Parts: sequence; structure tokens; C-alpha cells
Amino acid sequence: MAKTIVDFINLNKNIPIPLYYQLKKQILSLIENAKIKEGELLPPENDICKMLNISRPTVRQAFAELVNEGYLNRFKGKGTFVSSPKVNDRFFSKLESFHDEMVEKGYNPKTLVVRVAKIKGPHEANEHLSIPLNAPLIYLSRVRSVGKVPLVYVETFLPYDEYKDLLQIDFTVNSLYESLEKLYHIRVNRVRREFVAGNARQKEAELLQIARNKALLMVKTVAFSVNISAPVEFSIARYRGDLNKFSMELSR
Repeated sequence: MAKTIVDFINLNKNIPIPLYYQLKKQILSLIENAKIKEGELLPPENDICKMLNISRPTVRQAFAELVNEGYLNRFKGKGTFVSSPKVNDRFFSKLESFHDEMVEKGYNPKTLVVRVAKIKGPHEANEHLSIPLNAPLIYLSRVRSVGKVPLVYVETFLPYDEYKDLLQIDFTVNSLYESLEKLYHIRVNRVRREFVAGNARQKEAELLQIARNKALLMVKTVAFSVNISAPVEFSIARYRGDLNKFSMELSR
């Protein structure tokens, strides 16, 4: 008989750690170590209760937290499935390109350029770039993916008068920061970021292949270079909440 997740789970009722939390952490470990894989159907809650001799609320709470954290998906009438794995991103703790970080993690990164153009506004971008509100901008919007799965939709703004040659670059295969270095000897060495929770609007939902109003993490970034005093770039990145997680390390 094929093994189920229950065969890998060992709950200890003699320690003060709640059973639901033990169950949750052990299921999470099975997911992260690929013992159970994306799309796999988990046993019904009643079966888990019987096999592990635990209560229905214990199983329900463990499943509910894993669903809320994006590791499981529930479908009415079908059951509970393992969701797509989350990509652990060092976006808040290390300054490196999306492409380089994904390659380092063993993924196959892809870039879809949605639009690159000279535009006017929005005023928020001009303000962050410390240029007049009527000054033209370079607008670059991209969807960054791993394989065929879109992870983040990024809108980027740069002063047109300073960096107009960027309009000639193919950003499906070229890095923005590397292009700034090659064309203008501008090296981005510092960024300021703020992040807020949000929901996908229609356009973002279509580009990220998710349902409208699904959770997003929106990150606004202002980039600076040691070469010049004015900001180089302003961007708004919208990350899928179901496929991304972010980690950082702080020390005292």
C-alpha cells in the first residue's frame, strides 16, 4: 500500500506543544522537503483523525493555518491539496537582481516586457525621482516569472532626459541595473523600500494569472547611486501573495 502523509507524522501527546501545531509543522516540513508535492491530495480530515487518534478541531486548525499561509488549497467537494511552492526572496535584505537571485536558487527566470515607452506622469514617480512634475519619464513594465509561473509585476520609472537610451534596450534579456552601468556608468548601490498589503486589480490579476482581489504584496522602491545625488529609479512591484515569501536577518 502506498504511503500517505500520516505515515510520516509522529505526534507527541506528552509534551506541552499543542497537537495542532505539531501537525502543522510536520506537514509543512513534508512540503518543504518534497515528501508531498505540489497538487497532491491530502487524506480527508476524518481519516487523519482516526489514523492519528486526534480530534477533528486539531486537524482543522492545522489545515486552516496552512491554507492561510498559502501552503495548502481547499476546494469544496474535492478536498485539500498542496499548493505551488513559495519562492523565498531576500528582496528586503540583499540588493541583487531578480534574475541573479532566481538563478542562484536553481530556478529558470523569465521576463515578459509589457511596455517600454516615454510617458508623462504619474506625479508620484516624478516626486520620488526629485524631478519637475511635467518632466518626461521612461516607463518600463515587466512580469517576472519562474518557468511559466508569474511571480511579480513591476512598473519602473526613470528620468527620460538622463537615461533616454534605455528605450533601445531589450529588457527581456538585459538587466536594467546592468544597462545603467554599461550606458551611463551609474551603479545602483542603495535603495529605500516600503511595502504594504494590497489586492489585485483586473490588469494585475490578468498579468499574474490570479483571480481579481487576490492578495498582493506591493513594494515601492527608490534607487540611488553613489555617482549622483538625485534618485535613479522609482518602481512599484506587486508580488503574488500565494507564491512569495520574504526573509531578512537582523542583528544587534
